[in-house]
Amino acid sequence: MTKYVYLFKEGKASMKDLLGGKGANLAEMTNIGLPVPPGFTITTEACNVYTQTGDFPETLAEQIEPALANLESATGKRFGDAKNPLLVSVRSGAKFSMPGMMDTILNLGLNDETVLGVAELTHDERFAYDCYRRFVQMFGNVVLGVEHHDFESVLERAKVKQDVRYDSELSAQSLKWMVTEYQKLIRHSTGKPFPQDPKVQLNEAIRAVFRSWDNDRAVVYRKINNIPDDIGTAVNVQSMVFGNMGNDSGTGVAFTRNPSTGEKKLYGEYLMNAQGEDVVAGIRTPQPIASLATENASVFEQFVEISTRLEQHYRDMQDIEFTIERGKLYMLQTRNGKRTAPAAIRAAVEMCREGLISKEEAIRRIEPGQLDQLLHRRMDPAAKPDLLATGLPASPGAASGKIVFDADRAEKLGNSGEKVILVRTETTPDDIHGILAAQGILTSRGGMTSHAAVVARHMGKPAVCGCEALRIDYAERTVQIADEVYPEGTVISLDGASGRVIRGLVPMIDPELSAEFKEILAWADEIRRLKVLANADTPKDAQKARDFGAQGIGLCRTEHMFMDPVRIPIVQDMILAQNLSEREDALAKLLPMQEEDFYGILKAMQGLPVIIRLLDPPLHEFLPNAEDLIVEITELKLTAKDPDALRAKEGLLRKIRALSELNPMLGHRGCRLGITFPEIYAMQARAIFQAAARLVKEGFDIHPEVMIPLVIHKRELEMLRKLTEETAASVMEERNVRFEYKVGTMIEVPRAALTADEIGSAADFFSFGTNDLTQTTLGFSRDDAEGKFLPAYLEQHILANNPFAVLDRPGVGKLMQMAVELGRRANPQLELGICGEHGGEPSSIEFCHMIGLDYVSCSPFRVPIARLAAAQAVANNKEQ
Repeated sequence: MTKYVYLFKEGKASMKDLLGGKGANLAEMTNIGLPVPPGFTITTEACNVYTQTGDFPETLAEQIEPALANLESATGKRFGDAKNPLLVSVRSGAKFSMPGMMDTILNLGLNDETVLGVAELTHDERFAYDCYRRFVQMFGNVVLGVEHHDFESVLERAKVKQDVRYDSELSAQSLKWMVTEYQKLIRHSTGKPFPQDPKVQLNEAIRAVFRSWDNDRAVVYRKINNIPDDIGTAVNVQSMVFGNMGNDSGTGVAFTRNPSTGEKKLYGEYLMNAQGEDVVAGIRTPQPIASLATENASVFEQFVEISTRLEQHYRDMQDIEFTIERGKLYMLQTRNGKRTAPAAIRAAVEMCREGLISKEEAIRRIEPGQLDQLLHRRMDPAAKPDLLATGLPASPGAASGKIVFDADRAEKLGNSGEKVILVRTETTPDDIHGILAAQGILTSRGGMTSHAAVVARHMGKPAVCGCEALRIDYAERTVQIADEVYPEGTVISLDGASGRVIRGLVPMIDPELSAEFKEILAWADEIRRLKVLANADTPKDAQKARDFGAQGIGLCRTEHMFMDPVRIPIVQDMILAQNLSEREDALAKLLPMQEEDFYGILKAMQGLPVIIRLLDPPLHEFLPNAEDLIVEITELKLTAKDPDALRAKEGLLRKIRALSELNPMLGHRGCRLGITFPEIYAMQARAIFQAAARLVKEGFDIHPEVMIPLVIHKRELEMLRKLTEETAASVMEERNVRFEYKVGTMIEVPRAALTADEIGSAADFFSFGTNDLTQTTLGFSRDDAEGKFLPAYLEQHILANNPFAVLDRPGVGKLMQMAVELGRRANPQLELGICGEHGGEPSSIEFCHMIGLDYVSCSPFRVPIARLAAAQAVANNKEQ
């Protein structure tokens, strides 16, 4: 027979899967001798049976009976006895802490008879009816579904009737009246009387807690925090202790360290003559925990001693709930306390210094994603913003500025000192100059890996994407949100960490990197095996990456350099050239510009490798938008003023249409450009090597590496490697200088992974471009998938995670692992890394560690996160 019920004394802390976090910790506290009211836990397995069948497991009721009898024996009270009644609390408790998400019922066991017994035993009629009215309200709301505000209106009427401010001032007569009114309300709302049988109350309360596992707020919380839906919640049935028995009783919540700062000092609050819900309800102002030393010194000393003992026992900051009943202290719960990123870092470092935990354990304590809070400006937590809309939190940080609707205007205003937010339906590479000048990006379409999201994260700018509430009218230069229309120039604020769009200015807090932050990253560097490189396209980005601890550049995207407004006309001349001579003329103008780009980046990263990817996107992306051009042509035709301009634009439109592709992601891009227009790649290689030659002559230690993108066949790489090597040899001969370099490729289509042994024989390195590898493996367009069907795939558990955010280990990961094995078999010296968006995501970094990559590369602002995650990968996979 499956055991579904455990007395507290039968459990222990390691049984969280079965007993939930609360039940396991109550058992642990019981077994180390702390003052815990006796009780028992109904397992998560019972909850899962209930969720699947809609009813209790067959043997649950018969297992509850002896557990309840044990509780009666331990307390000397009887459940349902009119003279000496046992009252219990019924609380949820999943494996992972989900504070406030599920339901609790206190004072269960009271009815019209047992309330009289409580009054007689305590010689306090007021206390008995205070407990009863609380129980009827909780049971009525949680179990029977009567609206909370309906009960609150009765409470307010009672206070008005007696002319008091607080519910603690209500008399016994007022509380009796409230119980009667509550019971009338329940009968009116449900058509049934309030149940008087305590065993019926208990069964229904247990069912309600099981049901609360799937209430809306719990489901949303699990989704946000990546908690599985199938683990269920345990139910803890515990004898009641009462903080509302008078001024020598009370209840409170405290942390063993400050959860905001991490300071080693008790932090919390309490209320005398109150029950637990009073502390969080805000009806009365709680007192700081330090005041308890004055109010009841002996209880405070005992609480300090227990708090210290619990922190040392669990070796972590504890969040503790306690009750004082007539001067006696009881512990109701302990759990690892939630904390801010600064507090997590400080507490971990100080606990390590105190000898409580090791460096590896300190590193494991930090949630890598939390570091985003420290690396970007953020909204002041004390601010009370006026929320307009919510989108996807695509890039962390916060910013305020005036709405602008096009990149040119954003650049103009931004360069003149104005703070602007670029608001677009979606961004394209054409908008890069506007993104650069803006404080933040807001789009109505696109997901977490859309162009706006990727570029914003790369630049360290906040972005909110996929904000479907926006209705942008480019012609009128307005955006409608709900029923209000906001013209260009309206000031808004973005919170890229939460996806909020807020009216007006919001106070901001600048990032601060504490000494503890730097220390824990230094510890991570001691432990990790993976190198951490950065994706950077400018000297400024390269320097920022280096400041954050990057060990080189793993991806320098040359197409971003082509998007400079000064260069666009030259790039377009190159694309629109009618013959090789015209194309080479345009390339000759671009060559010195590209050389300066590479000179600055290589110089900023001297002593470290810089992997430069040759031109990757299709050429049509550098040309004007066809629809905009059609509008201009139509206007010229209507006015008939400038026939030469009309002919030029019509010729341009023909060229755009000739270059346009039905599926450009799978079209004429990447190394296919180098195969068909080798002069483009030759110019870029020359620019790289001429910059290298200059720097070597100036005494700099530089390590350029040339990446050939989108290779599917060994022959492609051989041809373009030969072109690269010939260019390098030519530059070295012309400049009379020698330098070392490498040539490799990006593995971003399945065929490349499947033939990695062939391709590896011609490469010095592989870099997995997992953005495209995910698209080509799954057959998903990331921009379309995130906005259309991917949410359904996640909700219906077809996919566990968004594969564009978290690496798809069974599919994409299997191809990567195969490519690693094949590539190293053909070339044991092959260097292996990743430079897609997954290079900065902790779970994906762990996988890269597990399959033996040499490095990960991510945006500069994610370098600290990657350093920490790479160390955690070692700590969590010792067998590797």
